[in-house]
Amino acid sequence: MPLSYKEVAEILKIIDASSCEEVVLELENTRLVVRRGGAADASRDLPPKTESIAPTLEKQARSSSSTTVAKASTPGSDANSITVRSPMTGTFYCRPSPDAAAFVKEGEKVASGDTLCLIEVMKLYTTIEATADGIVESILAEDGKLVEFDQPLFVIRQHES
Repeated sequence: MPLSYKEVAEILKIIDASSCEEVVLELENTRLVVRRGGAADASRDLPPKTESIAPTLEKQARSSSSTTVAKASTPGSDANSITVRSPMTGTFYCRPSPDAAAFVKEGEKVASGDTLCLIEVMKLYTTIEATADGIVESILAEDGKLVEFDQPLFVIRQHES
């Protein structure tokens, strides 16, 4: 099943919005390798029609974007609150598996680096972590539902210093 140009473009958008440094996607006899940064080379340009992708063909695309959005958080409306936003469009999961307990609950203390949730895109899971110590004031996304890029996911009230 060859990838269409539109599908490759969408994959590149998702990867560009994430913190992934390298992604290797293999579908049957097609392999797509995407690496962030580095100098551009001849393999960067994709053909205008990808229907002609030959089996076992490896395409490499390099993203020149230097902005990293993963685990991004911005101050909330309150100086002591931080809003953790989604670094990508994907499915929000508040637990590691359907029968497991949630990573965090409202009112629970978290430390910087604690796992808050997972976002799944095409069977790839990205862990979203707390960016500060504090208390989870609110969870703004619903388990198993689609979240958009930059959508607020959590509000964390930081500890008073």
